[in-house]
Amino acid sequence: MSLKKALFIDRDGTIIVEPQPSEQVDSFDKFEFIPGAISALKSIASLDYELVLATNQDGLGTESFPYDSFIGPQELMLRTLRGEGIEFDDILVDDSFPEDNKPTRKPGTGMFSKYLSGEYDMSASYVIGDRATDMRLATNLGCKGILLDDNNTWADIAEFLRKGERRAAIERNTRETQIRVCVDLDGKIESSISTGLNFFDHMLDQIAHHSGIGLQIEAKGDLQVDEHHTMEDVAIALGTALLQALGNKRGIGRYGFALPMDECEAMVLMDLGGRIDFSWDVPFTREYVGDTPTEMFRHFYKSLCESMQCNLHIRARGENNHHLAEAVFKAFARALRQAVACNPFDYELPSSKGLL
Repeated sequence: MSLKKALFIDRDGTIIVEPQPSEQVDSFDKFEFIPGAISALKSIASLDYELVLATNQDGLGTESFPYDSFIGPQELMLRTLRGEGIEFDDILVDDSFPEDNKPTRKPGTGMFSKYLSGEYDMSASYVIGDRATDMRLATNLGCKGILLDDNNTWADIAEFLRKGERRAAIERNTRETQIRVCVDLDGKIESSISTGLNFFDHMLDQIAHHSGIGLQIEAKGDLQVDEHHTMEDVAIALGTALLQALGNKRGIGRYGFALPMDECEAMVLMDLGGRIDFSWDVPFTREYVGDTPTEMFRHFYKSLCESMQCNLHIRARGENNHHLAEAVFKAFARALRQAVACNPFDYELPSSKGLL
C-alpha cells in the first residue's frame, strides 16, 4: 500500500489576507481572499494530496458574532471554497499565545502527530505558507516548503504542484539487465538515452524529441547474448514510468495520431483509458536496421503497451526499413504528445464513466 501525501496550508496571509496591524479577521469588512488562492486551490484539489488547513490563529473572530443566525469569517471561507469543490480533509488550529511556547504551535509539530505516524510520505508532502515559520515547520515535519510571496504566486504554486506530479523514475534490475528510466511529461528535464544499441537509441530519441517529454534512459544489458532482454526491459520500464507520471489522468488529452515520412506512412492509435489492447501491422523486409533487429520493434511496443496499460494500434507501410521504423517511432511520439497533453484548467477525467 502506497503512503499518503499531504499539503499543509497556512490560512492567514496564505489563503486570506491578514489585516494589519491587528492581524485578526474579526469582522466581515476585513475578510478578503489572497489573489489567485481560490483558482489555485481548485486546481490542486484534484491532485493526490490530502488538503490540511493548519493555523496558529483562532477561529477568525467568531466571538464577534454571538447570534446563531450569523456565521464567522472562517465558516464563510470554508463555505466559499466548498462551493468551488475545495474540501479540507483536516483542519488543525492552535490559538495559544507565542509566549506560551506550546509544542502544538507552529513551527512545532505537536498538532501534526497523526501525520508523523508512518502512514504519510512526508518527503513527498508540502507546507504552503507566507512566513519563515511555515518554512521551519516544513523542515521540522520532513516536508518540502513552498513560500507564497511576490515572486511565487498562487498560480506559480499550482503550476509547480500539478507539473511536479507528472514525473516518474523507474529502476528495473534483473540478472539480464539494469535499466533506469526517468520521464517528465512536461519536458522539464534534459533528455539523454544510452542502451548500447545505436539505432535503438536513435529511435528512442525520436520519442523524446517529437513527444515533447523529458526522457532519460540508461540501460545495460546482456547484448552478448542478444538484443531481446535489453529492448524488452526498456519497454517495460518506460511504460511503467509513463503510467506513473500520468498520475490521476485528470485533464489529459487521452487519444492520439498519424503521419507520413518520405515514402512511408504510419498510423498510431492510442487510448490511455487503462484497458490493454495491442495491434501491430508493420511489414519489415530486413532482419536488421543498423545494430537493431526489426523483429524486436513489435515486441518493444507490445511490452510498452502492456506496462502503460493502454490501447495501442500501430500500422505502417513503406519501402525503406529505416524510414519505416522511424515513421512508427515519430507517430508514436506524436500520439503520446497529444494523449498526455494536460490542460491546467481542466480538472475532469476524459471519460464519460468518471473513472480511468
